[in-house]
Amino acid sequence: MNPGRLLRHLVTPDWAVNRVLPRPAMQRIEEAIEASERRHGGQVRVAVEAALDPWSVLRDLSARERAIDVFSALRVWDTEHNNGVLLYLLLADHDIEIVADRGIARKVPDTQWEAICREMESRLKNHDFEQAVITGIDAVSAHLARHFPPSGAPLNELPDSPVQIR
Repeated sequence: MNPGRLLRHLVTPDWAVNRVLPRPAMQRIEEAIEASERRHGGQVRVAVEAALDPWSVLRDLSARERAIDVFSALRVWDTEHNNGVLLYLLLADHDIEIVADRGIARKVPDTQWEAICREMESRLKNHDFEQAVITGIDAVSAHLARHFPPSGAPLNELPDSPVQIR
């Protein structure tokens, strides 16, 4: 267990999400998801969590493991073509994770998802949270458009609104 990590999670309140991504920013992120999904046949979800509960930190739950839990809880895997992608931000750890369902994960190597995360993190260092998320949505959407071009009327299988995990 990392005492510094535990302290960060203990002192990062849920309202920290509203501070870095206020309601208008969340609305613009939702609009970016809506626009992106008109360009491809995939599904994009965004989830932001201020901090993990102390028990999870004591168990050394990683941001990646938590992102996979959130991916499952939000049912991002529940799409017809298995092409849902979750962008997960864990504020207390300053970490971004992308979890892609098996349909798109087979087509895009992990190194490309990691490159998107690094680009987002560079924007986060400048405290440009909204643009970091929108940059991630655009980059993920480029992969989805390449491998799952739109066919017919857009099918919105998952909600477009970003989720704050509490």
